[in-house]
Amino acid sequence: MNVLRSLLFYFGYFFAILVCGVLFLPIAPLLGLSARYRLLNLYNHFITAWFRWTCGVTYRVRGRERLPAGPCVILANHQCEWETLFLQILKPPVCTVLKQELLRIPIFGWGLRLLHPIGLDRSKPARAMRQVLSQGVARLQEGLSVLIFPEGTRVDPGQRRRYNKSGAVIACRAGVPVVPVAHNAGERWPGRQWVKNPGVLNVVVGEPIATEGRTPEEVLVEVEAWIEARLAEISEVPRPADAKPAVGAGIG
Repeated sequence: MNVLRSLLFYFGYFFAILVCGVLFLPIAPLLGLSARYRLLNLYNHFITAWFRWTCGVTYRVRGRERLPAGPCVILANHQCEWETLFLQILKPPVCTVLKQELLRIPIFGWGLRLLHPIGLDRSKPARAMRQVLSQGVARLQEGLSVLIFPEGTRVDPGQRRRYNKSGAVIACRAGVPVVPVAHNAGERWPGRQWVKNPGVLNVVVGEPIATEGRTPEEVLVEVEAWIEARLAEISEVPRPADAKPAVGAGIG
């Protein structure tokens, strides 16, 4: 049954990419940024809903009311593709820090480019760090929120990876709050296999963490502790007991 559900899901997934490429991409560049987000986010709304309907997944989202009215830096754990879609519609407009390679994917990457992401060349970490710091602060000053996955890459459920502090640095420099988000999406949408799993997908949005007068290291320690505590509560796969939080200096 899970195989059939997954096949149906991917049929709609690729069909949606094709439809959006034909109908939305020619129009989107003619629109202002806010209208462009509303139009292109229709794809994200559809995929997250289609995933729920076809794969037998129930969403439980807590704390959405905690999102601040103004721009913020959203720091979330990264397990699969699902959260990259859902977090785009959680608090739009949001600028995502992502791998430069994603912008080269036909249709999908073309649409991403229109949403003013920060595409990083991870083969040049020093340059990428300068880029994410300067462009991230600029996006916040333009009124966009910034989404960063501090682990820097997808991490399977039950695994841990050191958190990078670039998101906390951006927030401290711009004087905006950090909003931590924890989820167990990788248990429903495995990052390394195509068959999806039915069940409950939990998302928890934390209280905004103030950055005024604080160092990025202090902020990141609080963010990581909060995310890991929530993951221990919502995850079906046990969290590693012997891993210790570590503040990384790289990008993410």
